[in-house]
Amino acid sequence: MSSPILFEDIFEITQLNPEGKKFDLVNRLSALGTTFECDLLLDYNCQIYSLLEGEKMTLVLASTLNLDGSPDDHTSYTPANSGHQRESTLADSYEYVMHGRVFDVSYKKDGVVQIAISFGGLLCRLTGDQRHLSNIMPDQRLYVLIKKD
Repeated sequence: MSSPILFEDIFEITQLNPEGKKFDLVNRLSALGTTFECDLLLDYNCQIYSLLEGEKMTLVLASTLNLDGSPDDHTSYTPANSGHQRESTLADSYEYVMHGRVFDVSYKKDGVVQIAISFGGLLCRLTGDQRHLSNIMPDQRLYVLIKKD
């Protein structure tokens, strides 16, 4: 099987809520990728996960949580601390996970692509060189996985 990871980079958070705070439980972060220099805007639930300006985080986009890359049904997930027996998943190595769908892929000039993903209303916009983002397709279901560095 193939790797479930479609994209991975370390991002440095440059700003929280760049356009002002809109919702009590949601922060929007702006960050820059340290390897591929992608721009990231990401909404996340700040009541359950804390990120600060200047912090670095690893962000992964994955097609499945199965470590062997085999597809999952994108409908059920059993947390590690649920008390239920389950196999290890990609999520076990990360602190914050969301599931969503790519709703737009826009090709800009000079080989730049902008990918828009919705995680149940929490939005993500990833902009960068299409060589690094070529594994992400329109209407694809995927996971974002985050851990602090």
